[in-house]
Amino acid sequence: MRERTGHNPRIRNMRPHRFALLTTEKRADTSASAVLPGMSGVVRLGKRTKELAPTLAPGAIVVIHHADLDTVAARTLLAARPLAVINNAPFVSGRYPNRGPAVLLDAGIALYERADGTDNLFDLLRENEPATLSGDVLRQGSFHAPLSALSQDELSARLGEARANVNVALSDFAQNTLRYLDREDERALLLDPVAVPETRTVIAGRAVLIVVRGDGYEEDLAQLGLFLREQSPAVIAVDGAADALLSRGVRPDIVLGDMDSISDAALKCGAELIVHAYAKPKQSETVDAPGLARVHSLGLKAQTFPVAGTSEDAALLLAYERGADLIVAVGTHSHLEDFLDKGRGGMASTFLVRLKVGSRLVDARGVSRLYARRQRLAPLMGTLAVCAAFPMVVLLANTAVGQHIWRSLMVWLQLLRG
Repeated sequence: MRERTGHNPRIRNMRPHRFALLTTEKRADTSASAVLPGMSGVVRLGKRTKELAPTLAPGAIVVIHHADLDTVAARTLLAARPLAVINNAPFVSGRYPNRGPAVLLDAGIALYERADGTDNLFDLLRENEPATLSGDVLRQGSFHAPLSALSQDELSARLGEARANVNVALSDFAQNTLRYLDREDERALLLDPVAVPETRTVIAGRAVLIVVRGDGYEEDLAQLGLFLREQSPAVIAVDGAADALLSRGVRPDIVLGDMDSISDAALKCGAELIVHAYAKPKQSETVDAPGLARVHSLGLKAQTFPVAGTSEDAALLLAYERGADLIVAVGTHSHLEDFLDKGRGGMASTFLVRLKVGSRLVDARGVSRLYARRQRLAPLMGTLAVCAAFPMVVLLANTAVGQHIWRSLMVWLQLLRG
């Protein structure tokens, strides 16, 4: 087993990721009409956005099937700088106000939806072949597909309607959560001991950092350089978060997840691999772990962790049951929009797991916004300090002591000048 040391060799450079620059860049025209007539690109098709995004080249015409596009998926698309994103499903269905489309429109990426009455685009378009966007029509060879452009005004109107439906979504979400809380496998997360895998990484008595690909996780991670250097925590990456850690020079000790959104390079980085499996029925000796096949196809070994809930729930349980004295979580999901973005109708497992680990858990989500606020206030506080000190300086200058200090200061400055 690896001994704990005060120095962490995994940390080379906690630099702000270039991704932050992409998300703040804006163009003059942020509607779909920003694409000029006759602009061409290679068509890329993908029904699972998180798997498609890492394979994209800049300038592609990206076709997805992703109703209610979430923020994390939108940012992974934005990093590839596509010419346009065409959705075979509604960007905003009206169930809740998802923020993913705004991320792309604000960066000047043209958005389109399949027009009413048009056949499934995945049945009509050819992968990796060029196509042309002319106005609201996509042309590839002899095929012409009418599209519906999504503008800022249209998006704002849809989001307004979606906000009116939040109460309905919240009610359904709460009912689903309560229904799942009554299931035996969910209650077992809180009431029964969990059989967690043995790990080479020493966790007992250490701080543990768990990183999940949640909204704003990269910005929050960038603020934790001091914590990583001083505490040398065990680092657990949930699935694709391993790639974000590696891009900052931090090698995770453990990668845990379904292994469906992580790159081959990250899988081969040397971390322990634990595949999240579906909870094993009591009568069954086999484990259903779809991600295991991919790991084995790369010639790698992995353990399985059969437990109910999400992969981030499993990561929290692993750290807790292995004896971590502090668990710092970045990017974890905790509210209604988070879970709806992930397509989950409830949060029973997360609720129970957080009840269990809460005494050791520090949720670092949003820490980057605290630092940003402090930086915005710094110039104001400096100005206020100068304004407050000015009257005192004037009063002091009119006293014998003040005049003596002033003359001494002038002499000191003259000596410095030689």
